Amino acid sequence: MDTTDIIYNYAQKLDCDARRFEPMSRHTSFKIGGKADVYIKVTNLSQLMKILKECDACKEKYILLGNGSNVLVPDEGIHGTVLRLDGDFRNISLIDDTTIYCGAGAALGSLCKFAQKCGLSGLEYAWGIPGTVGGAVFMNAGAYGGEMKDVVYSVSHITNSGDIGRIEAADLGFGYRTSVYRKNGCIITGAVFKLKKDNPEEIQNRMNDYMNRRSAKQPLEYPSAGSVFKRPEGAFAGALIEQCGLKGKTVGGAQVSEKHAGFIINKSKATANDVKQLVSEIQKTVEDETGYKLECELIFL
Repeated sequence: MDTTDIIYNYAQKLDCDARRFEPMSRHTSFKIGGKADVYIKVTNLSQLMKILKECDACKEKYILLGNGSNVLVPDEGIHGTVLRLDGDFRNISLIDDTTIYCGAGAALGSLCKFAQKCGLSGLEYAWGIPGTVGGAVFMNAGAYGGEMKDVVYSVSHITNSGDIGRIEAADLGFGYRTSVYRKNGCIITGAVFKLKKDNPEEIQNRMNDYMNRRSAKQPLEYPSAGSVFKRPEGAFAGALIEQCGLKGKTVGGAQVSEKHAGFIINKSKATANDVKQLVSEIQKTVEDETGYKLECELIFL
């Protein structure tokens, strides 16, 4: 019995939703990706701690996948275990009149709506970002001048050996699309957000404004992983790509969006290799013609 069989059987004993050879195309916003050896939905802290300790004991490789909205899974799939936080990890609650706790598995949109109903401002910019709260904290998600670092008070996590920990805002290492969690190997389980009181109707109006801007400028009608490249200093990735005449460029089923050149869309049954090749061609062309080196925001698993 190999390690994936051991983890699969162990997860079933814990009453987790465990699946063998689950297509990852079902769990990514790109709708791309081969099968994972084991895919497990974990619904509570006890299950997660036990599975992490079992993975550690078996030397089983694992990754955490949220909404799969900023990742590219290879066509050959993922050799190891994929964990998805569900159940209790989607809980959102009010701590006091300006503070919210949110589980890492909750959709970022659910947190935004909860805050709006409570009359708490500070998350409007995140309305429409299609990730989980854990993923948003992990990469310090941001838009329209706002970032996670502006509102996160503390973050709870589990280490890769299954121990519980917490990091306060000052030590989270937030930067442009990064945090300390990109390096420390811990799994984010939840976060505390400090917000400001405001009128719920005015908060909703700002959320609507941001969503309208997204709909007008972004190719939301096609599967994608959001912005592919980080913003280079002194320029904008989408503008550079458009300047190089790459709007609409296609490799296989992957295409540079004709609506926003910073997005690559799954136009027609694109493979991960189609996307990778298109990314490489964009990077080479932009560097050759403008001197800018585009760095991927998209995470290649």
